[in-house]
Amino acid sequence: MSTTPDHTPGPPGDPVAQAAFDELGRMSFAEHSLESLVQKVTSLAAQVIPGQPVASVTIIRRSAPITIASSAPLALQLDEVQYSHGTGPCVEAASTGLPVVVADPRADGRWGRVAPELAERGCGSILSYPLPAQEAVSGGLNLYARGAEAGDERTVELLRRFADYAVVPVSNMYLYRSAVERAEHLAAALDSRAVIDQAKGILIERFKFTADQAFQALARVSMARNEKVRDVAERFVRTGELPDV
Repeated sequence: MSTTPDHTPGPPGDPVAQAAFDELGRMSFAEHSLESLVQKVTSLAAQVIPGQPVASVTIIRRSAPITIASSAPLALQLDEVQYSHGTGPCVEAASTGLPVVVADPRADGRWGRVAPELAERGCGSILSYPLPAQEAVSGGLNLYARGAEAGDERTVELLRRFADYAVVPVSNMYLYRSAVERAEHLAAALDSRAVIDQAKGILIERFKFTADQAFQALARVSMARNEKVRDVAERFVRTGELPDV
């Protein structure tokens, strides 16, 4: 897992900023869902960064960007504008692993009309910060500040420093959730295999089938009834009845 950066965040001597960064450093992904974590990150960002910031998390899956969590409808809308164009700050940061800063989207032409369109939707400045490269996850944390005053140099620097800390718990939470989902899928697969093997054993014993013939019998019922083989096998084990054998 990633560790918290060791440099001092925020403006020197700013107790509010320091308190927010300290809380980011103490966050435990075991106490949050990804969605609640992003909400908490946004709440802390609002204590430090002007412009009513909102946040989202972009992940690249099968070569396409998707938003897996957002703190407000606006953050999701800003992401989706970029996805529809196939480019933009969040897409670039997630795919290249390099942070992207947009101080004034009204005047930034790096992605054609994308940044000005984000400004028209109420975005004052943007920082898209990639998830740690060592975790082999293509994605990023996006922080959008609202209002034209949000693009000043101090705000952009705060966005940079905040994202440097916030990306750690967000990345850890995503990896934790992914690991849990993989474990659940594996457990379900093992359960399915166990009951199918049990049903095959009964068919082999009762009808002197081979293992392949037993599975084909289950598969025929599955296709005829448009049911999963596992469900057919589970019912057969429970009732001892298998149609069409």
